[in-house]
Amino acid sequence: MSARYDVVIVGGGHNGLTAAAYLAQAGKSVIVLERLSSVGGAAVSTQTFDGVEARLSRYSYLVSLLPARIIRELGLNIRLERRRYSSYTPRPGASTGVLVDSTLSGLGPSADAWRSFYSGTATLARAMFPTVTEPLLTRSEARAAVGDDELWSSMIEKPIGSLIESTFDDDLVRGVALTDALIGTFAPNVDETLAGNRCFLYHVIGNGTGDWDVPIGGMGAVTSELLDAARRAGAAIVTGAEVVGITPDGEVSYLAEDRSVTVVGGYVLANVAPYVLEGLLHVVSRVGRDEGAAASRPGPPRPEGAQVKVNLLLSRLPRLRDASVDPVAAFGGTFHINELWSQLDAAYTTAAAGGIPSPLPCEIYCHSLTDPSILSPELQASGAHTLTVFGLHTPDRLVTPSTNDSVRASLQDAVLASLDSVLAEPIEDLLLSDSSGNPTIETKTTLDLEQALRMPGGNIFHGPLSWPFVEDDAPLTTAAERWGVATPYPRILLCGSGAQRGGAVSGLGGHNAAMAVLEG
Repeated sequence: MSARYDVVIVGGGHNGLTAAAYLAQAGKSVIVLERLSSVGGAAVSTQTFDGVEARLSRYSYLVSLLPARIIRELGLNIRLERRRYSSYTPRPGASTGVLVDSTLSGLGPSADAWRSFYSGTATLARAMFPTVTEPLLTRSEARAAVGDDELWSSMIEKPIGSLIESTFDDDLVRGVALTDALIGTFAPNVDETLAGNRCFLYHVIGNGTGDWDVPIGGMGAVTSELLDAARRAGAAIVTGAEVVGITPDGEVSYLAEDRSVTVVGGYVLANVAPYVLEGLLHVVSRVGRDEGAAASRPGPPRPEGAQVKVNLLLSRLPRLRDASVDPVAAFGGTFHINELWSQLDAAYTTAAAGGIPSPLPCEIYCHSLTDPSILSPELQASGAHTLTVFGLHTPDRLVTPSTNDSVRASLQDAVLASLDSVLAEPIEDLLLSDSSGNPTIETKTTLDLEQALRMPGGNIFHGPLSWPFVEDDAPLTTAAERWGVATPYPRILLCGSGAQRGGAVSGLGGHNAAMAVLEG
């Protein structure tokens, strides 16, 4: 006879662990099934380079959308540290740049427009963020909560790129503002589909301020606390358990140590992409990509990610061409390179035509400046630092299984060339070596993400982002619909980034699925 649980959770990423902790605390019997040998999914810290004591947040990097409410209610001992600087952006081809801190003095003539623009995002954040851990608002209710029809129209109903273009005169400042609409989303500067708007909104509303903070101890510290909370509450956590089929009646079949096991849940919470869930529900074998095209299969369209991620460990911070800015300040926030408005537009056009943009727009984060604890005492004393680079406008369509190695190498070269274009010295000269003498750099394509984490198309949001509200005529008759976690099957709920308000390291998918179970 199959073991029975109140809730079976498929996938032990941070959202699955969040749901498990809430439900087990409420007295539900819960089992979490994780395919990998350890939990955490994309929210993990690893010793990426052999023999080098540096634990990098290998896939995800910063925290914005994880509500203080979840941290408090689950009793998580998570420390998030604010970065001193917002961003630094060198002007391509020049030895100057724009440093944005609390004074905004580096913005010069653009400072007033910047204050006005981000006053609007602050209004959205204060109105919208408190709603993400509550049942969904309708569009009309959300608009009323914002209380500013002009702001709502310009940031929600019209392309955000149009507002940015009309607000700022400086090509560089326009690009810096636009990047929040593009990380993980492949869209033109002025995007009539509003996919960029949705990406932008989630980037600027976190915890009512839009600040992106550094998790002390790395992203793995967040996962570790969630795992401890789930276990303390009594949830069973099974790793090395690859789910191969789910039925609408709540049966979940998985493989563990070459054994086939079936468990039954009153509810099944899917902490996998909706595209992956559809395949499990139809009990089909996972299908690899055809060369140059998506594999044919039923269900939702295959998502597409649009970023390349490069992790580097350096002997020290690199020198800048802009001698007036301390590298500690430049790398202390988000370091934007080759992200002028015009460069982003050209990069999109190139990538849409199947090419790798040159120069490649990139965003850089230095975790170790804010949190040196991820490095050994010896590395700290030596002045070493980590850099995490996200290259934009590198859509999944650029890579196939047979070309992944060559495309990965080309993308890594593009990232290094983009870095070198704004630095006073070659970045490769600063790379350390691992125990085998290899340089401390690793690059992850969208296909690498898919193969490692089962993120289809390498899409870091598990699919297209949705608004944090529903249309006025949307059905809201069930708890799952009200919490934005419904599937066509009443006993199966979404609890990951593919839920209505999923995406990023937020715990929102897990929290809201748990609330739907408890309400239902």
